[in-house]
Amino acid sequence: MDVRFERSTTPTDEWYTPQEIIDALGRFDLDPCAPVSPLWETADVMYNKNDNGLTKDWFGRVWLNPPYSRPLIELFVRRLAEHGDGIALLFNRCDNKLFQDIVFEQATALKFLRNRIRFFRPDGTRGGSPGCGSVFVAFGEHNAEVLSVCNIPGKYIRLS
Repeated sequence: MDVRFERSTTPTDEWYTPQEIIDALGRFDLDPCAPVSPLWETADVMYNKNDNGLTKDWFGRVWLNPPYSRPLIELFVRRLAEHGDGIALLFNRCDNKLFQDIVFEQATALKFLRNRIRFFRPDGTRGGSPGCGSVFVAFGEHNAEVLSVCNIPGKYIRLS
């Protein structure tokens, strides 16, 4: 199967969530996967890869746009599931092990985005359309409610 369309010619974990998405989802207490040189604030406390957010205490409402490389993505999403309070932004790949073993088993709700997110590069320029759509994954009742009422176009689905 040819999946080159899903891969960047310059693969990197440094893609930043547009500020309008963060604003639409409300205030977060912690971002354990923040950029080293953020373009804007994503949470009150932001850990970057130099801090290794997996080794830090997680508290409050968490924003998670994890590094999409393996095994980091699974480690961060599992940690958020265990924490139980936050929203993750993931590629819409419902058939993969991450969704089957963690998301579908422990998440509260999903919101499949209608449009693809054009993420930002570290230099502040906006990237093109990614090869896959995105989904928000809510852990906890408050976060499920946020996804159900936020103005980001998409299909909301309650899991538990």
